[in-house]
Amino acid sequence: MIPLPPEGELTHQPIGDFQTEAGAVIRDVTVAYQRWGEFHGDPHGRNNLILVEHALTGDSNAVVWWDGLIGPGAPIDTDRFCVICTNVLGGCSGTTGPSSDHPDGGKWGSRFPATSIRDHVRTEAHFLEALGITSMHAVIGGSMGGARTLEWTLMYPDWANYACVIAMSARASAWQIGIQSAQISAIERDPDWQGGDYYGTGRSPDAGLSAARRLAHLTYRGELEIDERFGTMAQPGENPLGAFRDRQQRFAVQSYLDYQGQRLVERFDAGSYVTITESLSRHDIGRGRGGLNRALAQITVPTMVVGVDTDILYPFHQQEHISRNIGNLLAMNKIVSPVGHDAFLVETRQMGHILRNFIAMADQTPSASDLAKEQGNYDI
Repeated sequence: MIPLPPEGELTHQPIGDFQTEAGAVIRDVTVAYQRWGEFHGDPHGRNNLILVEHALTGDSNAVVWWDGLIGPGAPIDTDRFCVICTNVLGGCSGTTGPSSDHPDGGKWGSRFPATSIRDHVRTEAHFLEALGITSMHAVIGGSMGGARTLEWTLMYPDWANYACVIAMSARASAWQIGIQSAQISAIERDPDWQGGDYYGTGRSPDAGLSAARRLAHLTYRGELEIDERFGTMAQPGENPLGAFRDRQQRFAVQSYLDYQGQRLVERFDAGSYVTITESLSRHDIGRGRGGLNRALAQITVPTMVVGVDTDILYPFHQQEHISRNIGNLLAMNKIVSPVGHDAFLVETRQMGHILRNFIAMADQTPSASDLAKEQGNYDI
């Protein structure tokens, strides 16, 4: 029997020291996670575990940020499945990151190493091993969670029977790296950043984090949606058309972006934002595997690929590229929405249909391990 915490309770699992892909060591790592539904089956074979991967500023509370998609009778049905979601390495919602206590005193701050998507996945693998689990029914993730999902299929092909990759590319494009570096620069240029060691000083780079979020949010939403909602309207009670420019006199869209920036400042750590954003810039499944197409062809896990037709950040052609070259494509799906990248979070009806279809197709499709057994590639 796998010892799991009460349903929905935030729990911390120590996994010991962790060495990153680039060779740095993060000491005494703890992974925060939550689970829903009862675990059934063989922890090293067939079971009902689904690992859900969160996006950049998400956390382990998947039933909140994917409201309506996880729960009893939901598309990811917790009456049938056990769902686990972890907080990513470098995060600020319970897993070890820059704002965590350093074993030698103080906070990690600038001492926290750079990490990669592969580091995130290996951390999760160590976490599952600490729970006594080395197999799962499926792994599902969107945006940065989609990058982790892709790496799961390549790094641990015998662990997940099925995968669903949503709104993600096979590697970071130069445009994505540029956008991400601009966000990091906004934070690092804030005088209160203090080289990343602002913890305990009474000052934090809130202005830089807010600016980074405003820039990022424009890539998360679609141009059509933003224009339809705001156009050239002034914020009520303000006049952005005066004789002199005044930061206090805004267009409605400026007020909206200011609000999005402030919301992130209230719940997220700037050090984690820099660390995790940098990991996305390092995303490249082809690195060390002979290039993108060769790496994609190596994927034997039946994988559903999902994209958004108006996604600016991870354009639909990038999901099409994955679907054309992946070694075991389960299906290709498109979310049609003016919302853009965030559609996988807000288009609940469409996303629900896609996830139900994913579960149904997985029920009807042999996993890679099933096929290997049938072909006698290894003993049962």
